[in-house]
Amino acid sequence: MFIKVYKEEIIDGLQKSANLIPQRTGAAYLRSIWIRAENEKIEIMSTDSNIEFRGSYAAQVIESGLIGVPGRQFVELLRKLPAGQLSLKVEAGKGDAASSVLHIEQGRRKYRMAVNDSTWFQNFADFPEDGAVIWAGDFLQELIDRIAYCIGDDGSDALSCFFMKPGVLGRIEAAGMTGHQFAMRSFTNGDLSSLLPDEGILIQKKYLLEMKKWLADDEIEINIGDKRLFVRRADHSESLSLPLAFHQYPDYTIFVAGLKSDDVSKLNIAREDAVNSLERIAVFNTDNNACAYFDLSEKEAVITAQGHDVGSASESLDVEYSGGLAKIAFPTNNLLGIMDHFKSQELTLTMTGPQGPCGVSGKDDSDYLVIVMPMAILEEKSSSEEEI
Repeated sequence: MFIKVYKEEIIDGLQKSANLIPQRTGAAYLRSIWIRAENEKIEIMSTDSNIEFRGSYAAQVIESGLIGVPGRQFVELLRKLPAGQLSLKVEAGKGDAASSVLHIEQGRRKYRMAVNDSTWFQNFADFPEDGAVIWAGDFLQELIDRIAYCIGDDGSDALSCFFMKPGVLGRIEAAGMTGHQFAMRSFTNGDLSSLLPDEGILIQKKYLLEMKKWLADDEIEINIGDKRLFVRRADHSESLSLPLAFHQYPDYTIFVAGLKSDDVSKLNIAREDAVNSLERIAVFNTDNNACAYFDLSEKEAVITAQGHDVGSASESLDVEYSGGLAKIAFPTNNLLGIMDHFKSQELTLTMTGPQGPCGVSGKDDSDYLVIVMPMAILEEKSSSEEEI
């Protein structure tokens, strides 16, 4: 292999590729960034054995070929070089046991780096062309941001996955949940709805967050295989493929429907005022008592906290409230995290009971719902978390 390429044309793709290389692995295949040169292009590839990255960039290909380079070291070297043209040339090893060497040159700078033989390479999954759907990268980024913080980190079951399923008339529901929080965003995309299987798809949170890092504001193409999700830039320059998970996702329609009951209590509260108060209340929370307690009346909500080793706090907010619930407690940091993901100036908390699901919504956050579970209020103000 012998190519000439400009550092500034490939360094971004190389860094994305290196980000997938596992920190600890004994497999040279996984430690490598694979470079294939042909047809005036170089293709850069890497995998952690689950996610696969592929990027295609313009280059002057004098001699085609495929090699694997020590990924992190190769990228670190190129990152520290100035902008300009690079020459990458492979010198074949002599003798059966001899290894090939990659010569890297830029002006008077010359380096030699060991390479892995192409026989070690394992083919990456190709993007399936039939049925691919165009989607907005910035919309998918925002969707992930609004759902991922409500997904568990365990990694072993459905509660560690992002769930997306088709509805009627081109509607789609995207959701995530832990034992105490749930987030759902509904939107319309007829093409994507038709692409999704009836049972929906599941993507583990760790893979979802890697995809979010790669996404940009431009358009993307998306397709779904039997076992993988494929995402590609609209200009076909880069692509990712992610493994799908195959768990049974919990039926969340039961507790979502409960928010429409006639006997719910509703609290309308200014988001910014509530966030500011809760941030001060959190100062008085402790490991044993991490709650904000709400005493509710028609025009006022009094928020309190009691930290045995710290002290106590009490703040009053002007609200609009209707319902028969006089007092409720929420994990302070959970409620803060939820409110930070809304844009609406005013939020509505729909409470089904002192320990029942509480829905959070906002007029300017259409089709976005978050559910948080209150904490049990005991006489000594200790708390135990309820699960959905």
